[in-house]
Amino acid sequence: MNYPKIPNNPNFSSGPCSKFNGWSINDLRNSFLGRSHRSKEGKLRLQNAINETGELLKLPKDYILGIVPGSDTGALEIALWNILGQRGVDVLAWDSFGSDWVNDIVHQLSLSNTRVLKAEYGLIPNLKSVNFSNDVVFTWNGTTSGVCIPDADWIDKNREGLTICDATSAVFAMDINWKKIDVASFSWQKALGGEAAHGMLVLSPRAIKRINEHTPKWPVPKLFNLKKKGKLDLGIFEGLTINTPSMLVVEDWINIIKWVNSKGGLNFLKKKTKENFNIVSKFCEKNNWIDFLAEDKLTRSSTSVCLKIIDPWFSSLNEFEQNEFVSKLIKDLEDRRVAFDIKSYRTAPLGLRIWCGPTIEQNDLICLMECLKYSWESLGKK
Repeated sequence: MNYPKIPNNPNFSSGPCSKFNGWSINDLRNSFLGRSHRSKEGKLRLQNAINETGELLKLPKDYILGIVPGSDTGALEIALWNILGQRGVDVLAWDSFGSDWVNDIVHQLSLSNTRVLKAEYGLIPNLKSVNFSNDVVFTWNGTTSGVCIPDADWIDKNREGLTICDATSAVFAMDINWKKIDVASFSWQKALGGEAAHGMLVLSPRAIKRINEHTPKWPVPKLFNLKKKGKLDLGIFEGLTINTPSMLVVEDWINIIKWVNSKGGLNFLKKKTKENFNIVSKFCEKNNWIDFLAEDKLTRSSTSVCLKIIDPWFSSLNEFEQNEFVSKLIKDLEDRRVAFDIKSYRTAPLGLRIWCGPTIEQNDLICLMECLKYSWESLGKK
């Protein structure tokens, strides 16, 4: 049997994610380089990136959006350091990054009035048990577990606390009800394949009010500080970044937004992601040796798709043998330039993680699935 056709683009990493089909470095030749980002022209570029992003996401008119340092991690931690402390906190975790937010809140900020609602990989906490009198911190999509919330219906519209959402591998690819979200963070390196280092922070009017009225009891480092003269520094949300941004990366982001708009905007992104996910889903239905790590169909991520091997032969192997086989399987795909960076996250259960976001082409996913099947059959049990 001949080896199947390989993908044109073997980049299926869950972050940084693949560039869109047709991306070229030549499109960045007019980048605003060698000049100050605080000049009139530099600020306009940054403001343009903010405006175009907000319009693409269809944010409510009274929400604000800003560029901050440190990718999604920086954006979410900036929110935690500036906002928490006024009331109790419910923090939800079902993947590695959710556990990081638990660590920040419980051990770094030392907030004793915290409830941790945690689920093992593949599962999600009981959303009905969330106390919305508290501030609520959660990830929309568990990038390392392939588990996401099905919608925002579980969030109380009359909540007393704020909802603080790590949305980085959900935004641009999934339906998000912004009226249920007070704070959201995301990075450019996820769903649209931008470059790393920059994060974006969304604030609702309720979040703005909290920041203006609340003074944290802990020191806030300069890179985290959203205030100026005791109030929210609105300049951050108008292109005056806290630290020096890469204007090359900013130009790349603006170029990506142009590509999205030329394809039909947010609806195009969500539709393409769903179609990509369906390719993997159908593959799992037809092949009884592999399945989703997420047990409930309603909570399966359509972007960071995490898979586990369920064949009885594989299950009979010890942990070392299982690791050895998965490494051999992945190496075979890499050596043939079929797929790069698809091993499960280092703290997640052993398996595969395949990015299915909107910069991935359907034909490439189809080729990957055929090649994966070939490698399994040629390297698996004899």
